[in-house]
Amino acid sequence: MQKYPFIMRVFHWVLVIMFAAQFIFHNAISDAYDQIQRGVEVAFNPLVAGHVFGGLAILVLTLIRFGIRRKSVLPAYPEQGSALTKRASEIVHYGTYVLGIMLPVSGAVAWFGGVKAAADGHEMLKAVLLALVALHVAGALFHLVVHKNNIFKRMWF
Repeated sequence: MQKYPFIMRVFHWVLVIMFAAQFIFHNAISDAYDQIQRGVEVAFNPLVAGHVFGGLAILVLTLIRFGIRRKSVLPAYPEQGSALTKRASEIVHYGTYVLGIMLPVSGAVAWFGGVKAAADGHEMLKAVLLALVALHVAGALFHLVVHKNNIFKRMWF
């Protein structure tokens, strides 16, 4: 089975870890944002700074990864997949790239600009990303269980 280029696998797993950290440690920035919206001064919090800089890093890494993807030779879609599952895979993958850009941008506009609509959009986009991640994992498991093609190996080291 042909694997994705090594650099794409590295970016994939680094971004997985970074997105997970953003979800796990988001309470600090949510609380700080709520306090700022109420006019309360917020003291420096390393978790808040980590979320801000983590978002910036996700934006940069997503853009780089997308550029690498466009220039790389990628493994062919498994033969067992239907046109529908191939299209769903494309939507999930490109949707993840779009969210890897929109989430940091909306978060930055909310945080630095104090724009409540951006904060609300950021929260909504977070739910969409979780749904896409669930579909991504479900699709890989579907290939493993139904098609028995162990598509996981394409992205493992």
